[in-house]
Amino acid sequence: MKLTVFGASGGVGREVVRQALDADHEVTAVVRDPARLRVPAHPRLLVATVGDLSDAEALVPVLAGRDAVLSALGAGTNKKAKAAPVTGPATHAMLTAMGRVGVRRLSVVSAAPVGPDVPEDGAFTRAVVLPLLRRALRDLYADLAVMEEAIAASDVDWTVIRPPRLLNRPRTGRYRRVFGGNVPGGRSIGRGDVADALLAGLADPAYARCAVGIAT
Repeated sequence: MKLTVFGASGGVGREVVRQALDADHEVTAVVRDPARLRVPAHPRLLVATVGDLSDAEALVPVLAGRDAVLSALGAGTNKKAKAAPVTGPATHAMLTAMGRVGVRRLSVVSAAPVGPDVPEDGAFTRAVVLPLLRRALRDLYADLAVMEEAIAASDVDWTVIRPPRLLNRPRTGRYRRVFGGNVPGGRSIGRGDVADALLAGLADPAYARCAVGIAT
């Protein structure tokens, strides 16, 4: 497949690029600073610099002729307090550009706290831990919620991957999935496995138009 990867210089994004190349896909890695990509040159890798991800016109050239779009912008973007939203505006631009060039498949990273609470996690987690987390990172989660709303209202074939805390661990392929919800007791997952889930969603019909909770 021919893929465009947004957030390619982040921890999850780099894993997506590496795994996609290993799987013989052609990859366009969209970055602001090519020096941060830190992925070896490859004959099937094109690095595209885009300064303003909220500009749909700027995204059209990197999406034209692609089979699918993957976004790792939600995997740790804008964790600083009161940071300007990035993921929501970028997603609106992606969807507009995808419509113009006829790309139908989209797989993105969100976060577990944006999804529903899990009754099995217990009253303390649901009444204390999660509200504190959502308050501390409210700007990030509000941005991700805008992203999810835009995607759900679109006519593309989308997948939203919702991981809990991200760890710098390679792909194992051994993690739990909950379609339409979050993983009970899910506390963390390696960035390599988040990338694996993003790519798996492109080929598996079960992931189509679905939010998927993942965790080890």
